[in-house]
Amino acid sequence: MESTVAQKLEAIYNLQKIDSRLDAIFKIRGALPEEVQDLEDEIAGYETRLEKFNNDIVALEDEIKGHKEAIKESEKLIKKYQEQQMNVRNNREYDAITKELELQDLEIQVSKKKIGEAEARIDGKNSDLQDLQETLKDRKKDLDTKKEELDTIVAESEAEESKLKAEREKATKKIEERIIKSYKKIRANAKNGLAVVEVKRGACGGCFNIVPPQRQADIREKKKIIVCEHCGRILADVADEIEDETLPKKKRATKAKSKK
Repeated sequence: MESTVAQKLEAIYNLQKIDSRLDAIFKIRGALPEEVQDLEDEIAGYETRLEKFNNDIVALEDEIKGHKEAIKESEKLIKKYQEQQMNVRNNREYDAITKELELQDLEIQVSKKKIGEAEARIDGKNSDLQDLQETLKDRKKDLDTKKEELDTIVAESEAEESKLKAEREKATKKIEERIIKSYKKIRANAKNGLAVVEVKRGACGGCFNIVPPQRQADIREKKKIIVCEHCGRILADVADEIEDETLPKKKRATKAKSKK
């Protein structure tokens, strides 16, 4: 059986009330969830950089190891060439070996220079690594503090939040998908999260612009879903103003007639 417009309005307004109560819970938490998420993302970034620094240092150490092996190989060749130089038969052979000796000596100098450069880069990376580790340690402390604060606040409202979420799921099933989509869209654009409101004191309960009397009459009839022409919020009903009869009515002051 299809719901009447009045039932649809009641269902969507009930959903709004549940969401408003959930909004109030989340408001108490403030920016803490976002701050915790930002810190977790920041720490993940630092840990990635930390891993890269360590990998760079390992690569530089391997590079130094390779240069040291090259130096050892050049030293072996120098010793071999020196022995050959003692047994040369002519100047041409002597000059050729001398050039090889000079080449290996140059190779050793280049390797030593590269070792020095790599060691300097390692020192720089170790310094950066130490700074990064200190920063990471501080940010982790900040995260623990924020998490503890958030957990305390969440624990205080956890039962109510679970209850409201269950109510919300139940309420959502009673509403058509197209109405839910419109509701979500309006709610997303509303600063206060209100997508469904009542007309109070002749004005929209969301944007406070005046709603004409004829439009109020249409809203009361609940024959169709009416939205505010200014903000687009769904106008679920018109709140009746109850006059407080306990307050004495003010009498109009009358001026005494002057005697002629």
